[in-house]
Amino acid sequence: MRLAISIPQFFADGEFDASGFAAHLKRVEELGFESAWTQEQVLGTMPQLSPIETMTFAAACTDRLRLGCAVLVTTLHNPVHLAKSLSTLDQLSRGRLEIGVGTGGKGRMFAAFGVEPERFVGRFTEGLELMKQLWTRPRVTFDGRFWQLEDAAMEPKPFQKPHPPIWFGGSSPAALRRAVRHGNGFFGAGSSPTAQFAEQVRTVVAALAEQERDAAEFPIAKRVYVAVDESPERGRERMNAALERLYGRRSSTIEAAAVAGTPEDCVRALREVAAAGAQRILLSPMFDHAEQTERLAADVLPQLR
Repeated sequence: MRLAISIPQFFADGEFDASGFAAHLKRVEELGFESAWTQEQVLGTMPQLSPIETMTFAAACTDRLRLGCAVLVTTLHNPVHLAKSLSTLDQLSRGRLEIGVGTGGKGRMFAAFGVEPERFVGRFTEGLELMKQLWTRPRVTFDGRFWQLEDAAMEPKPFQKPHPPIWFGGSSPAALRRAVRHGNGFFGAGSSPTAQFAEQVRTVVAALAEQERDAAEFPIAKRVYVAVDESPERGRERMNAALERLYGRRSSTIEAAAVAGTPEDCVRALREVAAAGAQRILLSPMFDHAEQTERLAADVLPQLR
């Protein structure tokens, strides 16, 4: 079992403390977390820092911690610019980058990014293929529906060869089969309850068998929103309030996916996530990030390793 922690990203205007942020990340590394992860939300009322810049800052503060984003909505990005940014970050971190990608789903405000809603899946798939070519080929000639390049070079390539691990988000059967065709791993969403995640894992395993891919070479992970509190009722109330701020609405499904309660409650729920198929669990505190990180490391992680 690999255990990861989310990187704090929610800071109101003028609230970010660079020295405190750096000290927290160094402490995360000291506590033995295997990796630390961001997420992406460009538009919304929550004051969330962008993932690539946040990971770049984190890379400068740490030495061993692997850094990822679960997930970048790559449909909304120019793949040439994104490939360059991620390659640069992998070089700056000396090969510690993990890349999560997703289409964003039908509900995104695609028009704000110049994306045609009816073509977002095709744009996603083509953009990912173009990034892979830019990362692995000396020169690229590419004649796609959305992007065209002729004898173009991009240097430097990523530090990791052929490129950093590519994790896919998604929940529908089609998205999960796409993950197996094009990705290196599957990352379950924090909004998915454990039972739903277990069904997604079964779909992934079946697709791996159909495509004759080795399941041992295709890791599975899940984000879990978590709150440790000696008062389960108080922890649940604070968690639900934080999720409402993040998603802009109350959702019984999302609330059911989150874990809140005593250390024993959290251990029990996280073991269920592992039993459902998660080989890596990304623990995502939604408030009191530093305090929650310490509590997770002291009271929860030792019982999961």
